[in-house]
Amino acid sequence: MSVETLPLRLGPDANGMLITPDEFDAAEGEAGWRYELIRGVLIVTPAPLEEDRDPNEELGFLLRSYREQHPAGKALDKTLHEHDIRVARDRRRADRVIWAGLGRLPRRGEVPTIAVEFVSSGRRNRERDYKEKRDEYLNVGIQEYWIIDRFRRVMTVHCKRNDTCDSKVVQEQEVYATPLLPGFELPLARLFALADAWEE
Repeated sequence: MSVETLPLRLGPDANGMLITPDEFDAAEGEAGWRYELIRGVLIVTPAPLEEDRDPNEELGFLLRSYREQHPAGKALDKTLHEHDIRVARDRRRADRVIWAGLGRLPRRGEVPTIAVEFVSSGRRNRERDYKEKRDEYLNVGIQEYWIIDRFRRVMTVHCKRNDTCDSKVVQEQEVYATPLLPGFELPLARLFALADAWEE
C-alpha cells in the first residue's frame, strides 16, 4: 500500500484540520475523542463524561429490554451509541441512534429514525445540540430528535411527520412515549438520577 492511500490517523492535535468527507470516512481516530466534520473542518472534542454516558447506557438498556420483552418490541430494529450521521457533506456524531419500523437491520449509512443527544455543559455545546443538530437531523429525514438536558431537567423532542415539524418539552417527572416505538415508555427521572449520582 502506498503512503498516499493510508488512512488519516486522527487525534486531538488534528482539531481544525481541513479534510474531505471521504478522508473523514476512511480515517482512524485515537480512542477517547469524538470526531465530527463540519463544513470541511475536523472538530475534535473529548469523549462524553460519565454523567452523560451512564444515562445513555441506561437508555440503551431500556430500549433493548423493550425489544425483547414488549409484544410490540419488534418495532425497534437497532439502537447504537456514538454513531456518525451523514449530513450532506458533514458528519455529526450522535450520542445514540435508533432505527424503528424497518423490519430489518439498517443498512450501513442509513439514516436513523430517532437521534438522541445528551446535552454537555457549555454554551457552544447547547447551541450545537438545540439548534444546529436539530435542523441538520430533521433535514436528512430523522423523524424524531430527542435532546436530553440534565441541566434544565427536561427532554425536548422535535418531530417531523409529513413535512410538518412539531416540538414538545417533557418534564423530569413525566414519561415519554412515541408512536415510532409502540408501548415503549421512557421515565426521564431515571436517566437524570444516574447523571446526578456521578456529580455527587
